Amino acid sequence: FASWADMWAKRGYVALAMDTAGNGPNKLHLIDGGPDQTDLEKFMKLPYSTVQDMWTYQAVADVILGHSLLASLPEVDANRIGITGISWGGYLTCIIAGVDHRLKCAIPVYGSGYLWEDSAWLQQFKELGPKEAQRWCDLFDPSVYLPRVKCPTLFVNRPTDFHYRLGVYQKSFRLVPAPKNLHMDITLKHSHQAGWAPEEIALYADSILRGGAPLAEVGEMTFLGKTSVVSQCKSKVPLRSGQLCYTTDKGPFEQRQWHANPASVVGDVVSAPLPEDRPITFYLNVTDERGATTSSLCKEINLPSAPAPKP
Repeated sequence: FASWADMWAKRGYVALAMDTAGNGPNKLHLIDGGPDQTDLEKFMKLPYSTVQDMWTYQAVADVILGHSLLASLPEVDANRIGITGISWGGYLTCIIAGVDHRLKCAIPVYGSGYLWEDSAWLQQFKELGPKEAQRWCDLFDPSVYLPRVKCPTLFVNRPTDFHYRLGVYQKSFRLVPAPKNLHMDITLKHSHQAGWAPEEIALYADSILRGGAPLAEVGEMTFLGKTSVVSQCKSKVPLRSGQLCYTTDKGPFEQRQWHANPASVVGDVVSAPLPEDRPITFYLNVTDERGATTSSLCKEINLPSAPAPKP
């Protein structure tokens, strides 16, 4: 997407938006372009000797080479390079951030690990069979690499994403030992154009690479009695508003309807009453004076246990 690179260039960055499907101009496949980017190339059964022919291996290697190319340019500060990717690019970002420790920040959009547990590709893992699926996960699942991430990381997603689903997404977030933040938007669509649109992405990059003001950090939610939640935030930019995002639906997270209620912000503290319906899954957002929104992790309260039958 040339427009993606243009967007970053207008912000003063040198950007490389690369094709990881082995294509050249006009999206024509190159003779030496490597594997295509379909599920066949991502999940094919191969002997160990040909692991290097797998799409993930080739894509990760190409992005690392792209980093080296950018760092070699005289107009680029090699000590201030970050990475962002969308969907499968977010998946790659999670891996590369744990492999290429030259990177100063990482912003995966939608991508996560634990794909064999819950994702849009459960059928592909089933078709691989247990042995091949385990091999794939050992080599290519981001959960193997996220614990190795050393650079600050911003995760961007929506709680209803069908591809990278909420439960495994939160598990993936927790794996990162480096400073991390979260932007969760119940209105976010899943597409490349929607994925690069949030202003929080560029503001986060600016804060790490250009000395800009950091995004707010929303602390873990705690309960005020049984009816409200509260979180202590950290923010160098004054907070403007808060929001409680929640669903009282059951079933897969990607099929639930989410709602948003105003939350109270006093200084760096955000709080909100909880709706009475159970079960309920919820999280808090805060928005600063720039309009940048960051999120807490979700919590879930299930229905109360049924009373034990009398003897």
